[in-house]
Order: sequence, then structure tokens, then C-alpha cells
Amino acid sequence: MNTSTPPRFDPQRVPHLLGSFAPVTEEVDAVDLDVTGEIPAGLDGLYVRNGPNPRFTPIGSYLYPIDGDGMLHGVWLSEGRARYRNRFVRTAAMKAEERVGHALWGGVESFILPGADQVGPELADDFKDMPDIHVVGHAGRLLALAESACPYRVDDALGTVGRETFDGALPAGITAHPKIDPLTGEMVVFCYALEPPYLTWSVIDRHGAVTRKPTPVESVDEPMMIHDMALTERYVVLTLAPVFFDLEAAMAGGSFLAWRPERGTRVALIPRDGGPVVWATDDAFWLWHTVNAYDDPAGDGSVVLDYVQWSRLTIAPGHEGEGPPRCALVRARIDAVAGTVTRTELDDSRVELPRVDDRLIGRRHRYLAVAAETGRADLLAGEYDALRWYDTARGTSLLWPAGDLSVGEPVYAPAPGDDSDKHGHWLTFATDRTDGTSWLLVLPGEDPASGPVARARVPVRVPLGLHGSWLPSSPGE
Repeated sequence: MNTSTPPRFDPQRVPHLLGSFAPVTEEVDAVDLDVTGEIPAGLDGLYVRNGPNPRFTPIGSYLYPIDGDGMLHGVWLSEGRARYRNRFVRTAAMKAEERVGHALWGGVESFILPGADQVGPELADDFKDMPDIHVVGHAGRLLALAESACPYRVDDALGTVGRETFDGALPAGITAHPKIDPLTGEMVVFCYALEPPYLTWSVIDRHGAVTRKPTPVESVDEPMMIHDMALTERYVVLTLAPVFFDLEAAMAGGSFLAWRPERGTRVALIPRDGGPVVWATDDAFWLWHTVNAYDDPAGDGSVVLDYVQWSRLTIAPGHEGEGPPRCALVRARIDAVAGTVTRTELDDSRVELPRVDDRLIGRRHRYLAVAAETGRADLLAGEYDALRWYDTARGTSLLWPAGDLSVGEPVYAPAPGDDSDKHGHWLTFATDRTDGTSWLLVLPGEDPASGPVARARVPVRVPLGLHGSWLPSSPGE
């Protein structure tokens, strides 16, 4: 696999390494951020977000959002004040690159893997850890999550502790979107792999102990990419879109990911009690992110799943004659008896990065939020210039256009002691496309379309990235 002459690659021609996506290398600490407006006194905790941020200029290839080193951006809020810190997630591979001052691994599509003479036998001829997708807190652990690999544990100051295997019980790791059951405290996870077993799921209890070791999902007999999952009181919900890993094509200079729509999309309802998997089949579609899922209150055995649907995988070559991939916010009803999926479009606007109040994961939700587009033509894939909120009970939505700001995923911070999913605040990072300044925005849950009640100026540009969490200072909040 090792090569001393990387394929011809010009990072300056990769849009997702430029502009608002361009990586930053400076690690910064700042207290008493300048604030426009007023940070609500009840916001007491840490908002932290992860995202791809190459430590050195990439070689070979760069595929957003899969490639890149992890960088955590944290804003601590308390008593109306804000402080900021950003830190790389320092994997063993990154440390090896820092010793020589340049990239040693190529992107996932280039297969540039350094040899033992460059990085030693432990890291040689293996893929680089890239915990750059998400960051979650569970059982006293703060975890930076990769696409499908071991997460990295970080401390309260965002310093890297090391690779997390959960006391050796999950040596292959987990994916970037575990789901934490707010009632049981369990974190349910899954993992896909290039070798059998190709797909497994596991459970970590509220104390951090693995109570279900990796359990293979039946009827999965080849390697597939699955980015997100959903959870209900009864089921783990996995959507298997027809995205397959093609090692032979990649070694011949083609794409590592193959979109095969003729295979259709399957949905697995995996009973949390360990019962047999229920499969439902549908026409081909791809999803990056689920919104939430819940057992149908009608009691007919169906599952309701809200998600952002794409007509095909957005990072693989399309088939001849295909136009740009189509996007829609969709509600699916999965019949566990008939094995069928019925889909209803809630909105055909171009949206992504959906979130609900995390206290409602696995239960029926009313409100959801997304990053959205207003229709301007100069946005890149993965760049959004608005936030939108949906009331699924009324079938209505609210929009806050962000103007020259590129905004990220909205994360809900509940009001302390309030069970409502409307009285808290939505948090997101935003970067001004005209001058590169970045801000933490705080928007009111009761009237988010009125715009931010506070903007905290971040002293370094925060590259457009992916997912984050709100971690209240008091566990009961």
C-alpha cells in the first residue's frame, strides 16, 4: 500500500479546503468573549462541536466530510459570560505527522499508507484514525467520534486522553452517531467493517459498562457504509442504503464507495431485547442523518422515522444522465409486520444536520431543527445560510435567514428544570463569509425565527463542520 510518490493532487482545487471550510491550525484559549446581546443566565454548561480539520495540507485526496483530523471547538457558558477553547484530537497518527511536519497519510480514496520506516510498526500500512465527525458525553466520558472506528476520549479541557475501547469490550469501535436513551441512560451504538462481521450493534449502560457486546446484524453479508441510526423504546433502527465499499475499484484508481441503486434500501428494526431482526424494503435512497424515531402510538407495531433523504449518495459519482441529488425532509412509517416502508415528504427544501431536544430521543417529538438554504447559488455542498424549525403537529415551519453567515448544526440547550422542548435555546456556530469572523449564536426556543438573543465573538475562525453537543454543568438539567 505504501508509496513514496503521492498521486497528483492539488488541494487548492478542493472547495472544501477553502473559504469557510478552510482548516485552522492555531489552538486558542480566550476568556470573556465579546457578546452582542445577552447570554441567558440559565445557560450553564459547555457547547462543543467537532469537525474535519486537516492538521497539515492533505496529500493524495480529500473527501469531505469523511477525511480530516478532528478539531473540537468549545464554548463554556455561565452567568451570562462565555469562554472559548479549541483543540485538535491528537491521535497517534497525528503525532507522527507532527514529528515530521507534514501529512503522511492520504485521504480515504488515495490509499497512501506510510510504512514502518516512517511511522513504526504499530501504525504502518493501516488507515489513519479520524475522530472528526461528532462529540458526545456519556457516563463521565467525553468522546470524539469517527465514521466507524474507536472514538477518542478527551478531558474536560478538550485535551486528548487516548483511544477508547470501553475496557476492551469494543475493540473495533463505534460509528459517529450513537444514541443515548434519555430514560435508561443506555448508549446504543453500531459499527460497520470491511471484514465479517460487517455490521454489529452494542449497548453501553449509564455507568459506561458494555452490557451487550458486538452483536452481528443478520443478513448483512458485504461491507456497507451506514452513517447514522435511530432508536425507539423497542428497536434499534438502521437504514442500509445501497452504498458498498469497493476495494478493487479503489486500488485501480476508482471510487472506494459504490452507489448501486438497483439493490434498493433496506431498513432493519433490531429488537433491543435481542429478538430477530425485522426487515423492511424500499426503493433506493440515501440518508446521512436521522432526526428521531419512535414506536407508533397507534400500537400496530409500526415505527415512525423522520430523516433527511437524498436521492443518492452525495459524495460518490452519479450514474450517467443523473442530475444533482435531490433532498427532502421525510417521515417514514415502517410496518414491522408487512415489512414495508411508506414515505411522506414533509418538505422538499434543501436541509441537513437535523436535531431535536436530546431528551426526546426514541420518543415522540413535535419540534425539530435543521440547517437550511435560502436559495442562493454561491453555497457549497454542506454550506447553509439559514436555520429552519418544524412543528410536526401543525405541519408548519419557521425560518431564520442568516444573511452573510454560514451556519452549522443547531443544538438544543434545555431551560434548567423545564421539561418543555420549547423554552430552552438553540446553539450553533456561524461564520461570516465576507470577513471570516465566527460567532456562537444563541436563539430562543420559543421564537427562534426572531434571530439570536446573543452572539459571542469567537477569536478564531471556526471552519464549517459537523456535529456537537450541549453538556449542562449540572447532570439534572
